[in-house]
Amino acid sequence: MTDLMRFPSAVRRATDVDAWFATPNHELRRMAEPWFEQMRNCGADVRELLADGHPTACVGDAAFAYVDAFSAHANIGFFQGAALDDPAGLLEGAGKRMRHVKLRWGQPVDEAALGALIAAAYRDMQARGEAER
Repeated sequence: MTDLMRFPSAVRRATDVDAWFATPNHELRRMAEPWFEQMRNCGADVRELLADGHPTACVGDAAFAYVDAFSAHANIGFFQGAALDDPAGLLEGAGKRMRHVKLRWGQPVDEAALGALIAAAYRDMQARGEAER
């Protein structure tokens, strides 16, 4: 049995994801957009979709990360975040698997550390997918 979230409908570039970021008067969505672009650029096997109302990045059909925006912050989330090495201590959450990084207006983010988490989540999901084959 797998603990991976699978989305067979994920595609290389989803127009509804682009529309989510383009929604007027949602500046926190635009704060999250560069991080989703980084997810998109992790590799040729990255697919995406709007899942449960937020942009989700997959390795093939296996979800590895997402972004979401709320009224006071944006989240950069990782489906297997509990397994990621986080030397900068950015990850929050106490669930069995998922973790997220909160972005808030006026608070700097360690861009290198967050970028490293995105890359690590992508590589981790690639390895998990390979292990299931």
